[in-house]
Amino acid sequence: MTETKTDPRIQRTRKLIMDSFIELSSKKEFKDITVKDITTEAMINRATFYYHFEDIYDLLEKVLSEVLLVNLNGDFYQNRHLDEEAFIHIFTAITDFQQSLSNRCHRGYEDTIGRIIREQLEVIYYKMLLKQNGSEKDEALKTLAVILSWGIYGASVEWRRQGMEVPQEEFIKSAIPYIMSGTNLGFKI
Repeated sequence: MTETKTDPRIQRTRKLIMDSFIELSSKKEFKDITVKDITTEAMINRATFYYHFEDIYDLLEKVLSEVLLVNLNGDFYQNRHLDEEAFIHIFTAITDFQQSLSNRCHRGYEDTIGRIIREQLEVIYYKMLLKQNGSEKDEALKTLAVILSWGIYGASVEWRRQGMEVPQEEFIKSAIPYIMSGTNLGFKI
């Protein structure tokens, strides 16, 4: 079955379904999009849709995760330490992502979107912390990654709540020295 997942036809069909969903979401609210709409747009049958996704909520989650990952540019963090530039880049990426969704996923999906953002951030922060500190305090680093993911996500929500009047970089930059000293990120844990 692992061969099937790497089959280019399977990947193309999955991308076609996701692209069709994204196209539809620019025209309709998520709550109004049906599997039939997606299958018609993608020119596939229902069985093909359900082969790739459990339901429309699974599709929403996968699309949001992939779009966020592209926004975050995962490669940027592969060999990086958590520093000011990384925090600014991450904050800007998630606020841009949230702004791009504001027209598409209306009220009622903030919890799903927030969870996806926090999960992706947690993975990125954990990898960066491991690279920076090694794995001798693995559980502590996992907890710190959770704290950072919730904190940065919360800051992005607050930035939006305040009307986005302050540029993203300026908004987060003022807190970075406190984040760095409060978590000893500048030093080996």
